[in-house]
Amino acid sequence: MNKEEIIEALKTIVEPYSEEVSALAHIDENTDFINDLKINSANLVDIVLDIEEKFNIEIDNDSMAKMLTVKATTEIIAQKLEANAG
Repeated sequence: MNKEEIIEALKTIVEPYSEEVSALAHIDENTDFINDLKINSANLVDIVLDIEEKFNIEIDNDSMAKMLTVKATTEIIAQKLEANAG
Protein backbone atom coordinates (compact mmCIF):
# COMPACT_ATOMS: atom_id res chain seq x y z
CA MET A 1 0.00 0.00 0.00
CA ASN A 2 1.53 3.32 -1.04
CA LYS A 3 1.42 6.68 0.74
CA GLU A 4 -1.45 8.04 -1.39
CA GLU A 5 -3.57 4.96 -0.66
CA ILE A 6 -2.90 5.32 3.06
CA ILE A 7 -3.88 9.01 2.96
CA GLU A 8 -7.13 8.17 1.13
CA ALA A 9 -7.94 5.51 3.73
CA LEU A 10 -7.13 8.00 6.51
CA LYS A 11 -9.47 10.54 4.96
CA THR A 12 -12.32 8.02 5.18
CA ILE A 13 -11.45 7.13 8.77
CA VAL A 14 -11.14 10.75 9.93
CA GLU A 15 -14.21 12.13 8.17
CA PRO A 16 -16.81 11.23 10.86
CA TYR A 17 -14.70 12.95 13.53
CA SER A 18 -14.23 16.32 11.81
CA GLU A 19 -16.69 19.00 10.77
CA GLU A 20 -14.02 20.92 8.85
CA VAL A 21 -15.30 19.99 5.39
CA SER A 22 -12.87 22.25 3.54
CA ALA A 23 -9.85 20.91 5.43
CA LEU A 24 -11.03 17.32 4.89
CA ALA A 25 -11.31 17.94 1.16
CA HIS A 26 -7.70 19.11 1.07
CA ILE A 27 -6.03 16.57 3.37
CA ASP A 28 -2.34 16.15 2.63
CA GLU A 29 0.82 15.26 4.54
CA ASN A 30 0.89 18.65 6.25
CA THR A 31 -2.61 18.36 7.71
CA ASP A 32 -2.67 18.50 11.50
CA PHE A 33 -5.51 16.55 13.10
CA ILE A 34 -6.01 18.95 16.01
CA ASN A 35 -5.32 22.36 14.46
CA ASP A 36 -6.57 21.84 10.88
CA LEU A 37 -9.33 19.27 11.32
CA LYS A 38 -10.35 20.37 14.84
CA ILE A 39 -10.32 16.81 16.16
CA ASN A 40 -10.15 16.53 19.94
CA SER A 41 -7.82 14.17 21.78
CA ALA A 42 -10.61 11.73 22.72
CA ASN A 43 -11.53 11.37 19.06
CA LEU A 44 -7.86 10.89 18.16
CA VAL A 45 -7.92 7.74 20.28
CA ASP A 46 -10.99 6.56 18.34
CA ILE A 47 -9.19 7.30 15.07
CA VAL A 48 -6.18 5.24 16.18
CA LEU A 49 -8.49 2.34 17.06
CA ASP A 50 -10.13 2.65 13.62
CA ILE A 51 -6.69 2.70 11.97
CA GLU A 52 -5.69 -0.46 13.84
CA GLU A 53 -8.83 -2.19 12.64
CA LYS A 54 -8.63 -0.94 9.03
CA PHE A 55 -4.96 -1.82 8.53
CA ASN A 56 -4.87 -4.83 10.89
CA ILE A 57 -1.96 -3.38 12.87
CA GLU A 58 -1.22 -2.62 16.52
CA ILE A 59 -0.14 0.87 17.49
CA ASP A 60 1.81 1.26 20.72
CA ASN A 61 1.46 4.29 23.00
CA ASP A 62 4.72 5.88 21.82
CA SER A 63 3.59 5.72 18.20
CA MET A 64 0.12 6.94 19.11
CA ALA A 65 1.59 10.04 20.77
CA LYS A 66 3.35 10.94 17.51
CA MET A 67 0.24 10.60 15.33
CA LEU A 68 -0.72 14.28 15.27
CA THR A 69 -0.25 14.94 11.55
CA VAL A 70 -1.15 13.03 8.42
CA LYS A 71 2.55 12.67 7.55
CA ALA A 72 3.51 11.17 10.92
CA THR A 73 0.47 8.89 10.83
CA THR A 74 1.15 7.60 7.30
CA GLU A 75 4.78 6.91 8.24
CA ILE A 76 3.76 4.94 11.33
CA ILE A 77 1.13 2.96 9.39
CA ALA A 78 3.68 2.17 6.65
CA GLN A 79 6.23 1.02 9.26
CA LYS A 80 3.69 -1.23 10.99
CA LEU A 81 2.49 -2.69 7.68
CA GLU A 82 6.09 -3.37 6.64
CA ALA A 83 6.83 -5.02 9.99
CA ASN A 84 3.75 -7.24 9.62
CA ALA A 85 4.74 -8.22 6.08
CA GLY A 86 8.22 -9.29 7.18
